[in-house]
Amino acid sequence: MTIFAIGDLHLSLSQDKPMDIFGPTWEKHTDKIRKNWNRIVTSDDLVIVPGDISWAMRLPEAVVDLEWLDALNGTKLLIKGNHDYWWSSIGKVRHQLPPSIYALQNDHFTWHDWSICGSRGWLCPGEEGFDNLQDQKIYLREVQRLQFSLNSARQKTSAPIIAALHFPPFPRNGQSSGFTDLLEQYNAKICIFGHIHDSSRDTIYQGERNGVEYRFVAADGLDFSPLLLA
Repeated sequence: MTIFAIGDLHLSLSQDKPMDIFGPTWEKHTDKIRKNWNRIVTSDDLVIVPGDISWAMRLPEAVVDLEWLDALNGTKLLIKGNHDYWWSSIGKVRHQLPPSIYALQNDHFTWHDWSICGSRGWLCPGEEGFDNLQDQKIYLREVQRLQFSLNSARQKTSAPIIAALHFPPFPRNGQSSGFTDLLEQYNAKICIFGHIHDSSRDTIYQGERNGVEYRFVAADGLDFSPLLLA
């Protein structure tokens, strides 16, 4: 009944998209994930996968990757990432998912004494490259989606909350955002995120702030091994 997290799996079993073009650490990364995952995760555990799951462009093309994920130990909970182009309507996605996999969107997932909430997230104001027109619109929409998810949990239970986002919930300078404001408002205990793969991942904020524990869980930042959360 333990909860783990690992994001940015970047699976490409149905197409030729080797990840080692992004550096030697990605060489045979699916083998690393499978070995580490099944070594520490049991059938009774939950693994949260916050985005960038598959390189597939359409849902049928993602089936092979989803089946690979299904074969790993435990229950899996998915959050959409910015590269998950295969993730169409949530109804179609859920209909296609194998038995051990669930998808989260605008709602929450209950796992024993925890509620898991989340959204894809987006670049935050103050982040380098943030566009005040295009990015602001998407950012506000994703903040609202996170609120839908958190509110869904609080309407049903007072259980502690783990929030999962694909993008970091703050710019790399660590300043607050609409995401962090919501996490504090709803008394989330843990927030996980990924997305960052360049050298700045070593300086992005992690740790406790205003009651929320922030954890970076991109696969390459975890040496391709799921991180224990609770």
